[in-house]
Amino acid sequence: MSTRALQESLYERIPLSRAMEVTVLQADSGCVVLGAPLAPNVNHSGTVFGGSASAVAVLAAWSLVEVRLQAATQPGRIVIRRSTMDFEQPIRGDFTAKAVPPDAADWQKLLATLRRGRMGRIVVRSVLDSAGERVGELEGEFAVIPA
Repeated sequence: MSTRALQESLYERIPLSRAMEVTVLQADSGCVVLGAPLAPNVNHSGTVFGGSASAVAVLAAWSLVEVRLQAATQPGRIVIRRSTMDFEQPIRGDFTAKAVPPDAADWQKLLATLRRGRMGRIVVRSVLDSAGERVGELEGEFAVIPA
């Protein structure tokens, strides 16, 4: 899936991503990187609102699962089931969320489960970065419902 196709899909399917001005910087089965500016995501302290940081991190992880399912020609509906967000320091400017692939064995287990027509689960991490510094991390568990 191209960066442009993913961006259009996010804006259409998850309208909040447009309001937050999320941009897709990279989208392939090895990594998804989303960017977001400070201005539409700012809080009363002049830093990024925690909900915005968390939302972008979830979007990156969700997008990685979407891109990998498409690459595997395995359709499914992806929903966040549970997440944990660590805010390591205030985000004072534009930021990115980089989702990296889950363990290969876990991914293969998910695909096998979906091919049997059953719902599967997968854990994906997103790392937040701002101005070259790590500022947070999300661990999200996603449920994937077979199409």
